Amino acid sequence: TIASPSGPGLTLRNRLIVAPMCQYSVDDLGGVPTDWHLQHLGSMAAGGFGMVVTEATGVEPRARISPRDLGLYTDEQQDAHARIVSFIHAQGAASAIQLGHAGAKASSYPGLPGLPEGTVPPQEGGWIPRGATTEPVRDGYDAPEALDGGGIAAVVRAFAEAAARADAAGYDAVQIHAAHGYLLHQFLSPLTNTRTDEYGGSEENRTRLTREVVAAVRAVW
Repeated sequence: TIASPSGPGLTLRNRLIVAPMCQYSVDDLGGVPTDWHLQHLGSMAAGGFGMVVTEATGVEPRARISPRDLGLYTDEQQDAHARIVSFIHAQGAASAIQLGHAGAKASSYPGLPGLPEGTVPPQEGGWIPRGATTEPVRDGYDAPEALDGGGIAAVVRAFAEAAARADAAGYDAVQIHAAHGYLLHQFLSPLTNTRTDEYGGSEENRTRLTREVVAAVRAVW
């Protein structure tokens, strides 16, 4: 977690931090937070937690885990996030956001009862995911497009731009999601990263994307 763009440190009122929890509650598939997110996050701030972390939020449209997940790449999204952050602050809590890119696991069905697993097709609001390689993450998921050098650079820029928007929205900290088999984790793991360029092979190469993302976010944060 990278904290406090406006000062040397961030002091919480207690040690209780609400972890990011995907809500799959975007209404129009446009990644904009709704009243559901306001009450979900705001109620825990009002309940006394020291920090509340907003769910995994896509840094660009194809970064979202599902079509019903949050994004932070448009002005409309940023304004909606700012409204929630303002309410959380009014309750005396700090507000953080988890920024991520789902990679080959993007465009999947929300983890809700009654829905199938796998990739959501374009006719249902999904898209072709992009990952470290063209290998699907598991059965039932579509094969992703492999990111080339330009695509990787675009991902780094997207993380930086989303972090700048998070700062403008008033968030106190950003958390970079590099686990759970999503894009950065797909590059980190030798099981899913079989690339032969400067982003694959050795540990230094496999960690390159994550290090570039962290440096880009710190530069704007």
